[in-house]
Order: sequence, then C-alpha cells, then structure tokens
Amino acid sequence: MTAPLDLNLLAANIKQWGISLGFQQVGICDTDLSAEEPKLQEWLDKQYHGEMDWMARHGMMRARPHELLPGTLRVISVRMNYLPAKAAFASTLNNPQMGYVSRYSLGRDYHKLLRQRLKKLGDTIQDYCTTHEYQGTLNFRPFVDSAPIMERPLAAKAGLGWVGKHSLILNRDSGSWFFLGELLIDLPLPVDVPQEEQCGRCVACMTTCPTGAIVEPYTIDARRCISYLTIELEGVIPEEFRPLMGNRIYGCDDCQLICPWNRFSQLTDEADFSPRAALHTPELLDLFSWSEEKFLRITEGSAIRRIGYLRWLRNISVALGNAPYQDDIVLALEKRTGLSEVLDEHIHWAIDQQITRRNANSIEVQTSQQKRLIRAITKGLPRDA
Repeated sequence: MTAPLDLNLLAANIKQWGISLGFQQVGICDTDLSAEEPKLQEWLDKQYHGEMDWMARHGMMRARPHELLPGTLRVISVRMNYLPAKAAFASTLNNPQMGYVSRYSLGRDYHKLLRQRLKKLGDTIQDYCTTHEYQGTLNFRPFVDSAPIMERPLAAKAGLGWVGKHSLILNRDSGSWFFLGELLIDLPLPVDVPQEEQCGRCVACMTTCPTGAIVEPYTIDARRCISYLTIELEGVIPEEFRPLMGNRIYGCDDCQLICPWNRFSQLTDEADFSPRAALHTPELLDLFSWSEEKFLRITEGSAIRRIGYLRWLRNISVALGNAPYQDDIVLALEKRTGLSEVLDEHIHWAIDQQITRRNANSIEVQTSQQKRLIRAITKGLPRDA
C-alpha cells in the first residue's frame, strides 16, 4: 500500500527549491480572494484603470484563480529582488538633462525569466510527486503578469509582505524592490500566515507622488500615475501632467524611493537585472537621437521595447520640454516633427516650454543687469537721495 504524500514536507521542500532557483521568498495561500472583489469593482467603476481595458475585460476572474486553472487549490507566490547596485537614483533624477528609467526595467524583461523559473519549480514538484507515487494527475500553471490575476493580494495572503499605501507589496526585511510571480497548483498544501500591515500613520508615498496618483491609502488612480502615462497610455499625455513628469521617461519609482521600509532593501544578484549601459544614466538628447533600429536593438529583451519607438520619443520629448533651455534641444525637437500627430503634439508643447524658459531667462538676466546698474549709479549717494 502506497503511503500518502506528506504535504507538509512537500511545502517545506517547495520553499527550498524556490530559493535554489533564485527566488528570495516563497509562500503558499488558498485561492479565496472574495474580500477583494468589492474593492476591485469599485476601482473599475471609478474608471481608475484608464485605457487598460484588459483590467475590466475579465470581470471578477482576477479575484478567482481557480477560474484561470480549474481545480486550483493553492497559489505558490514568489518574489525576486531586482534592485541593482549603483542604481544612481539621485544623480539621474536630479539632472534634468538625463532621462530616468524605472529601475525594474534597466535589465532584461523579468516576465520570461520568472516564468521559466516558476515552470522549473512546477516540474520539480511534479517529479517529486511522481517518485512518491502520488495518486492523481498534478496540474500547475505559472503566471507573471500574464493573466488576469491579483498578484499582490495573493502575495500578502501567502505571507510575502503586506500591501502598502502605494498598493505595492512591502516586506519588513526587503522593502519593495522585487518582482512577484505565481504558480497555480491543484495540491491542498498547507498555507502560510499573512504578515501584519505595518505602514502605520506614514503617508510619505502619498505626499511625494508627483501627480497625486495615490488618491487614498491603497488606491491608485492609474490615469494620474507616471508609470501609466509613460507605459500604458498610447495616445496624448494630458498637458496638466507633463510638467510634473520631470525627466521620468519610462515609469516612476518615487513612491518606493521615499518609503522608510526600503532602507532594508536587498540588492539583486541576478546578472540579467544588471542595468544596460545605454539606459542607466542616459542623456536625453542622446536618447532622442536614436533611430528606430537603434531603439529596437538596445531594448531587445527589455520590457521597454513594448511601448514602441514613437511612445519612447513622446516620453523623451516631454522630458526635454521640462529641461533647462538649450538651443540644441529646440533644434533636436524640430527635427523630429512629422513622424506622427501624437508625437508632434508633445514636440510642439516641449518647444513652447523651451521658448518660454528662454524668454524668462532673458528677462531675469535683464532685470539683474538693471539692478547692478542702479547699484552702481547710486553708490556713494546720501541715504536719502
């Protein structure tokens, strides 16, 4: 008679296998996200998802993992650090002539890497069950932003951290600079205990958001978020947000940079997440000069490529509009007109910003010169003269 599969031992093994595959933490939870459904529906009803129609297309399936893979009993949730050494946050953000790229996208696209590792984890579980004469057919499926699934609530249920007020998962030992992935499986594994929420009264992420996208704790209006505006939005970026974007050309990390828990962040040891030199601390004018062929070559295998060449130029033109006045910037912008109406809209705005800044500088210089002249003329005169 075959001994029953020891699920407690298997769960412990799964966590060790996950660590050996490069994940920093592995947790297990059930599939019940019914408490999230009203929140999700309210968020959708308020149109906070903007043009991301796929967020609403599948209804409440996002909160029902068992509908994605019928028979699913557990979700194995994993996290993997991505913060590179020498991330150069301040030196890039504080230099308006450089373009800031969200640090998660400086290296290789994480989707394939995590999915491959999760697939290996599933295969290892399957092999283990086969050698232990598991009675039944094991079904599993990996997900990394590849299906309508609420990865953050699942990660919180699996004990990987808690949902912060910026809506990202926070871990007391590792902050928030990590990717998440899920492996749906039809084994009744023992589940982990969630962590307590530990944001307390802190609202640093809310007050530092350049565009006020965190409209209330744990709630993001994507239509205001710089990550949405530079990555998901396909058309015209609303003019009210352009000056607030500064030099952020792909994503935004401000809410993570200000978070006190990120003092405990751990650097990645994944070579694939190392920054590509051309994207690390790039000059805006250099980026804007790229041909489409060069853009495709440098962003091959990168998450950046999916926004396409024209949106890339659109984002950079906004950043150039926010930069200090330079003749070279105006000339570069003028040379790029005619590629598309959407791009032209942003280029003309950027040129107007540059001209306005030039004129303001000219007035300021004239005023300063006038003050110096008056001081020189009045020098030595009686105080009541």
